Amino acid sequence: MLETKDYEFWFVAGSQFLYGEEQLKNVARDTQDIVDKLNASGKLPYKVVCKGVMTTADGITQFMKDVNYHDEVAGVITWMHTFSPAKNWIRGTKLLQKPLLHLATQYLNEIPYATIDFDYMNLNQSAHGDREYGYLNSRLGINNKIVYGFWGDEEVQQEIADWQDVAVAYNESFKIRVCRFGDTMRDVAVTEGDKVEAQIQLGWTVDYWPVGELVEVIDAIDEKDVDAEYEKLQRDYTLNPQHNSAEKFEDSVRYQLREYLGIKKFLDEKGYTAFCTNFQDLKGLKQLPGLAAQLLMRDGYGFGAEGDWKHAALTRLLKILSHNDRTVFMEDYTLDLRKGHEAILGAHMLEVDPTIASDKPKVEVHPLDIGGKDDPARLVFTGADGDAIDVTIADFRDGFRIISYPVTCRKAEAETPHLPVAKQLWTPKVGLKEGATRWIEAGGGHHTVLSFTIKESQLHDLAVMLGTDLVEIC
Repeated sequence: MLETKDYEFWFVAGSQFLYGEEQLKNVARDTQDIVDKLNASGKLPYKVVCKGVMTTADGITQFMKDVNYHDEVAGVITWMHTFSPAKNWIRGTKLLQKPLLHLATQYLNEIPYATIDFDYMNLNQSAHGDREYGYLNSRLGINNKIVYGFWGDEEVQQEIADWQDVAVAYNESFKIRVCRFGDTMRDVAVTEGDKVEAQIQLGWTVDYWPVGELVEVIDAIDEKDVDAEYEKLQRDYTLNPQHNSAEKFEDSVRYQLREYLGIKKFLDEKGYTAFCTNFQDLKGLKQLPGLAAQLLMRDGYGFGAEGDWKHAALTRLLKILSHNDRTVFMEDYTLDLRKGHEAILGAHMLEVDPTIASDKPKVEVHPLDIGGKDDPARLVFTGADGDAIDVTIADFRDGFRIISYPVTCRKAEAETPHLPVAKQLWTPKVGLKEGATRWIEAGGGHHTVLSFTIKESQLHDLAVMLGTDLVEIC
């Protein structure tokens, strides 16, 4: 898989000098204990590093500066162990350029009625400190996440884990680089977008490269490398020649593998993590990349069809958020409008990620009515059952808009022998009629990213971090 770097999160507690040095030592001890136990829980996808107790404005400001300039740090977790005067946090918080989680918790999860005294009260003032700190963040307009509850509870730890994944995706968004092989499909509106604004707001770099330069790389791929990929393909999938001669089938499959290796080489050497193609611009290519695009998405690269660079980047971003788990480029294809069967059949001509397959994908070769090229090989399979979220992004003059709804996914009700594509059936949880109507009203397009892994709360948090308008249809 196309990996992201190994991030960590810095954890600090807030306090002050009012109660003396001995109390501050207890605060530091409790803070370290929480961090140690969070890391030992096995719930968090990324390591938490204890950075001690913050008591002064100068110390907090320097800490936040350090966070900004350490690339391995994806975000900050703060805990107001006692009472921390919020004015101390103003300058540092204003300087912070990375995600912030306010863990509103307490070291102990009970009130010791028989023994509670003022010493205990002084050392367990999170209920007080949280309000002071929260007021400051609200007044500053900080888009921080608040996780409330006992730090040792599994549901609280899961909320922290979910936020960590979002924070990493946010950091990685500014490293997404999309390679456009060709322009967008002619006369289509929804795939257009402002690439400069995308880089300003979302961090995405989008570049054009002539298809001819890609062709040179593809044609230079060594046959031995294609042989090795063909062997892997035979192990991982079912080769299904059907009506094709053995020679035609193998030639088509091998060419897709050559495209896979060539595109991967091109992207890796130039530092791209996503790409898009356009069937209207294939000069020099023998086939529209089908199997090649599917295998690259399986590996974690983002992809968009018809030159749709926005969804190439969105696919990559959400693959990062989901650890590339069942998160795929998709398209609304056709509808079932019968009462009791209302659903969208999602598919594409060729390019749907095999990580959502419920059966073993088959490698098949069939004609493609568009593009005017040789019959391309592709993976054919049926999607899965389960809850998912479907997401799209659109560009308006006042900025980008993410649109989403939770969906119920299920396998297609029957085989489609004359439509040899990867396919997935889904229905918006609010119902097809209401969901589709609100999607269209919001300006949602036909290209989407479908994820069985990402939670609605995570998508909300991501949109807040990116400062992007989010339409949640639920």
